[in-house]
Amino acid sequence: MTSYKAAVAQAASIPDDAAASAEKAAGLIREAASAGARLIVFPEAFLGGYPKGASFGAPVGLRKPEGREAFRRYHEAAIALDGPEVATIAAATAETGLFAVIGCIERDGGTLYCTVLFFDGQKGLIGKHRKLMPTAAERLIWGFGDGSTMPVFETPLGRIGAVICWENYMPMLRMHMFSQGIGIYCAPTADDRDSWLATIRHIALEGRCFVLSACQHIRREAFGDQHESALGDAPDTVMMRGGSAIIDPLGQVLAGPDFSGETILYAEIDLDDIARGKFDFDVVGHYARPDVFQLAVDDRPKTAVATVKRSA
Repeated sequence: MTSYKAAVAQAASIPDDAAASAEKAAGLIREAASAGARLIVFPEAFLGGYPKGASFGAPVGLRKPEGREAFRRYHEAAIALDGPEVATIAAATAETGLFAVIGCIERDGGTLYCTVLFFDGQKGLIGKHRKLMPTAAERLIWGFGDGSTMPVFETPLGRIGAVICWENYMPMLRMHMFSQGIGIYCAPTADDRDSWLATIRHIALEGRCFVLSACQHIRREAFGDQHESALGDAPDTVMMRGGSAIIDPLGQVLAGPDFSGETILYAEIDLDDIARGKFDFDVVGHYARPDVFQLAVDDRPKTAVATVKRSA
């Protein structure tokens, strides 16, 4: 298959209810499939929620009790990868045959990770990417991923991978993704600024790949009463305004950016455009200078405790 329809879901999650968010995502997967899509990308933290505007009661040198309670609620709202939310998405992709890329807040013991999950319509959950570098106050509530979850998957729809939000400003991470031959570069994000379009157009040009960027369009009313919002508490306050888009390997905008509300964006993906783009620029091939520049990547998993067994 060299050509197919791809979709980007610009939708609001249900921040306090990951199960309801999973059901909403399943409905959007079915809607995109009925429109003829073969691939769909969802925003960052769609399952588990992106706590826009919250401080978690943590001025420098101080943690307030109400912040600890806010984290407890956020921890409870996150998902486990063997949980019912993952099963819901897997069932929807199996039913429709879609490949789905979806952001979540992954609970692993006492730590939360901003993670992207990859679902194959025939195989279910096939892998994940944990955000390597949370941005600013995100570092208070999310752990850091390591080099073991930076996959690119070979599929009939192209080589698919994901880089989350401001990770996309990490040149060495992008270079690693390009070195794996990524052709469908998914960029779930919470960045709804006008400047984000320039970022993803640059990445498409740099990697000669399709970039599919998904951001939520979500209002204050979607969050519970207990959510602390630096943006105010008027129900119609827009917390994130979208801006999702699909870009081709020459940096042309195929769909979006859309700031109007919740929607699904569609575009036709012609995988042959990747080779057409690399005719004059291949950042890890004929346009590279390995005699001058080289990147070393450590993709070993890092654990806090390693057990060395005593020999018999």
